[in-house]
Amino acid sequence: MHESGSLVDGEKLSASVLDLTYLNSYVAHAPMETHSAVARMEGGKVTVWASTQTPFPLQQQVAQALAMPKEDVRVIAPYVGGGFGGKSASRQAIEAARLAKIVGRPVQVVTSRAEEFFYDAFRPAAVVKIRSGLTADGRIGFWDYQVCGAGEREAALFYPTSSTSARSRPAGGWAGILQACIRSRWGRGVRPRSTPTPSRANRRSTCWPPGPGADPLEFRLSQLSNQRMRRALEAVAKQFGWRAGRAPSGRGVGVACGIYSGTLVATMAEVVADKSTGHVQVKRVVSAQDQGLTVNPDGSRQQMEGCIVMGLGYALSEEVRFKDGEVLDRNFDTYRTPRFSWLPKIETVLIENRESPPSSGGEPAIITMGAVVANAIYDALGARVLQLPMTPARVLEALAKGVSDASRAVRDRRAAIGTARTSHPAEYCRLYLCRAHT
Repeated sequence: MHESGSLVDGEKLSASVLDLTYLNSYVAHAPMETHSAVARMEGGKVTVWASTQTPFPLQQQVAQALAMPKEDVRVIAPYVGGGFGGKSASRQAIEAARLAKIVGRPVQVVTSRAEEFFYDAFRPAAVVKIRSGLTADGRIGFWDYQVCGAGEREAALFYPTSSTSARSRPAGGWAGILQACIRSRWGRGVRPRSTPTPSRANRRSTCWPPGPGADPLEFRLSQLSNQRMRRALEAVAKQFGWRAGRAPSGRGVGVACGIYSGTLVATMAEVVADKSTGHVQVKRVVSAQDQGLTVNPDGSRQQMEGCIVMGLGYALSEEVRFKDGEVLDRNFDTYRTPRFSWLPKIETVLIENRESPPSSGGEPAIITMGAVVANAIYDALGARVLQLPMTPARVLEALAKGVSDASRAVRDRRAAIGTARTSHPAEYCRLYLCRAHT
């Protein structure tokens, strides 16, 4: 929990207040290669070939399972066919070792695709509630942020404001989240963190419309005091060729930024969204990353590209569904990872920063993907999609809600104008002029 200032005082200073709830679904690691291992007992020692991300802990686990010294256990880790944190636990290797000891012959254990999904450590679903306000001069007056299911990592606001509250519900970190939300396990790659939610660090101030004459990039820059983040936004805007314009502009462009493990990332995207079907095609993504001193530029760019692709799946298609306690998605026919046919043009920018020590480079770019695609959809269609993944059905639902809200707003304004015209001439003039210039 992070708190500063008074939310009550901040709300009193705000000229407008916004209250939104974001939803996020369960997702799977979904590696191409399922969990697999081969174990062989020979001369009182065991050798294990395992698809694992944690060979040293696995060595200790096998030794404990077989009641033998760790020195008599050798673990060989070949190239992993996709892990994403999901192969940190290696039960299949322990099973293979136990069976090899029992039968005295080499044993291979490979999970089926259905087993891979059923036993996976899903990234938990999340509910994120944001209540915030803008002052009359366009500054963030207060920020009240509550999250259930996604943990507290990177929940602190990086835009300056005197009144903030970031609460992870329930208290007690990940263990508490599991007790109150749902019992599940997680791997390092999809555990509760800033990655999953559409409104974490990557969605800061996204929900606020820019002021008159301002565009989404200018609005963010006007709020920021963090010079490294400003530089990241300016770098991505230059590479993208950003043209100022108030959203929704109909162009289908979006911007998002965030901080993860000391690394600052800013991303822009261009989408084509079909208003009749809800289908979204991401055409181009540009991401700029300040990770301090860059030791391996080629490796860093490859990691950024992988994050962008993986983030597109989380943003647009990946979702594990359940019914009566049963996992419904057990293969790639229903659990849709990104296809080559809909990958965008991807450009990466590594910001030169030799003054800062190296920080995380493996995962930061993924945190912006849900927000940047959502913002681009809004710019294209004028509809706010508040749940990941942003499937065609949810895009159409957001469009219908937007039309309904707009019609209701028009009716309310007409009613207010009619009342003011007869009872309050001065108020009528204000409302009429406002309508004339809208």
